[in-house]
Amino acid sequence: MTHHAAPPAPEAAHTTVIGLMSGTSCDAVDAAAARITRDGSELRLTPLGMVSEPYDDELRQALAAALPPGRTTLGDVCRLDTRIGQAFARLAARADRELCAGRAELIASHGQTVFHWADGGLVHGTLQLGEPAWIAEATGLPVVSGFRTRDIAAGGQGAPLVGLIDRMLLRGHPGVPAALNVGGIANATVLTPDGTPAAFDSGPGNALLDAAARHLTAGRLDRDTDGRLAARGAVHRPLLDRLLAEPYYVLPAPKTTGRELFHSGYLRTALDAVGPLSTPDVLATLTRLTARTVADALRPFGVTEVLASGGGTCNPVLMAALRQELGAAVRLRTSDAMGLPSAAKEAYAFAVLGYLTLHGLPGTVPQCTGAAGPRVLGSLTPGRTPLRLPPPLTEAPRTLTVTPPPAASTPPAPWP
Repeated sequence: MTHHAAPPAPEAAHTTVIGLMSGTSCDAVDAAAARITRDGSELRLTPLGMVSEPYDDELRQALAAALPPGRTTLGDVCRLDTRIGQAFARLAARADRELCAGRAELIASHGQTVFHWADGGLVHGTLQLGEPAWIAEATGLPVVSGFRTRDIAAGGQGAPLVGLIDRMLLRGHPGVPAALNVGGIANATVLTPDGTPAAFDSGPGNALLDAAARHLTAGRLDRDTDGRLAARGAVHRPLLDRLLAEPYYVLPAPKTTGRELFHSGYLRTALDAVGPLSTPDVLATLTRLTARTVADALRPFGVTEVLASGGGTCNPVLMAALRQELGAAVRLRTSDAMGLPSAAKEAYAFAVLGYLTLHGLPGTVPQCTGAAGPRVLGSLTPGRTPLRLPPPLTEAPRTLTVTPPPAASTPPAPWP
């Protein structure tokens, strides 16, 4: 495998970046390869494909046991950090080989969020596991990682970090467009008519649905695939009302949440309060909860279009509920409509954030996270050869355009 010593100069035709992501569902690692080209104030992203691998059963079980409300030890954290890093490294090497012909130039790794320290509407810290040294060792490439901490140090929420990317993607769309990602937690970015963005986590996406599937089937299922169980059930209004009373939903944006709040213990407490329910009724109610809280969060902005992505878009029952909650006046479609695969959208977003970091450009918007100002994100782990950074770019890109790959894609030219 051939690897190259330094990033291209700003005038180079393109940079090939692999974005690595494992979301709050904590079940798999996604790798999305992108060719990123800068043309003045525009970035062009050409998707080169995505590969994904589930965590092995032992790692997934160890991770689930360590997450809230579980208890853990520093030894457990060390082992998880190493094993997650190795899982990311294996997939990064595969993505470089299969998607980039061994010519990727940079890895951007989000890591696996295991704790987001939020208290009283403020975020004090965050922890993503997946030691980047394993990725650098396996691929020989420089790795940008640890994206969230700098924003938190600057007074921000550290999430959602895709706000800048969403603003670039949505710019130029008519009306009041929004980008929505439904992973374990649902997050959204809204571009208001004057161009000011707002970003926030609306609440649970798939987190409570997955927790319910595991709990109510005694571990036989880890999700409600295609919403099949929810489709057989009916919304239980007392349970829905109890869940909607969660104080998080009325907090102002920017705001963030995670499995520290919306975990299996949270769900069990709610279920215990309303008495026995059928599995389909519980899942129908939780599906409606996700759709309702997303729509309630978007409604005050007068949103006219929603571009959805994430695993939740594969659930037709959830998408139908979301369409109903948003109303006929709001156009709902997936990011695939603009050429950005909905299953890999966040991995592609972190590829862009890694590119921005490499070129000395901020990856945040203060209005989206609440930070004191824009910040260059992350830390760089060198690859196999000396790291030589390109000169910082003085002009931040304003728009991000997704362009299709050539019909017969040729590997990118190697760095000089």
